[in-house]
Parts: sequence; structure tokens; C-alpha cells
Amino acid sequence: MNLNRRALLALYAASAVTLVAPMAAAKTPPVYTEGAVAIDGSDAVAYFSAGKPVAGSPDHAVEWNGATWLFSSAQNAAIFADAPERYAPQYGGYCAFAMANGYIAPTVPEAWSIVDGKLYLNYSLSVRERWQSDTAGHIEKGDRNWPDVLNQ
Repeated sequence: MNLNRRALLALYAASAVTLVAPMAAAKTPPVYTEGAVAIDGSDAVAYFSAGKPVAGSPDHAVEWNGATWLFSSAQNAAIFADAPERYAPQYGGYCAFAMANGYIAPTVPEAWSIVDGKLYLNYSLSVRERWQSDTAGHIEKGDRNWPDVLNQ
């Protein structure tokens, strides 16, 4: 993640925008956030439409599932708002490999995969390689662990 994106997230988090608190029942928020912004401020729709991570903007923000999601365009924000479950990453944007192994870890925008029309994020590019060594098995284990791992 470059400093510009991190600075943007810090500025956004410090702004007067009302942020949604995580679900009270969970020990961990249902969505991986930094400063209440989901998936490092990346545009979740762009993974599908542009085939790469694209930085979102506070100008195109959508509140969903206890987090603020940023998008690179009003069109992508509207697409997400109409069907967030289709575009949001699996496991709340937490690392897919970690989820398969029963714990949570943050993710970086560059370590991503789309499998069967679903977005998966990972902690790093090297962790993504490990996850991709048995994608189907890791998804099966991750699906079993999600969302119970949030309450551990």
C-alpha cells in the first residue's frame, strides 16, 4: 500500500463523517477495516471490472456491514450498493488463507484472487501463493470457520 492511500485513509478517518460501529455481538468487526474504511480503501467493484486493485475515493463512499466502502466512481458505488454481497470480498475482507487456518489477518489490495465469481484477499503476495496451492481446500476450510472465528 502506498503512502498516498494510507494518508487518504487517515484523512478520511479523521474527518467529520459519521462512521458505523462494528456489530456489538462480535469481538472483531465483521469487515476488515483501517479507520472504519473497508479493504484499505480499495474499490471492490474494480477487482471485477478492471481486473486489478483501484483506490477508492471518499467522494464515492457507501456504508455497508459496519464499514465505509470507497469507490473510484459513482457508477461503481451504485453497482456495489445494489448488490454488495456480490462484490464484497469473502470473509469480510480478512485474509482468506488465515481464515482457512482458523484465525484472522489483515490484507493488502495487491494480494487478491477471484474464484467462482467471488473475491478473496490475502495478507501478502507470498501468502496468496500459499493460499492458491489448494484454493478449493482453503475455501472449504475458510467457509467452515467463517464467521465464528470473529468471536474467538
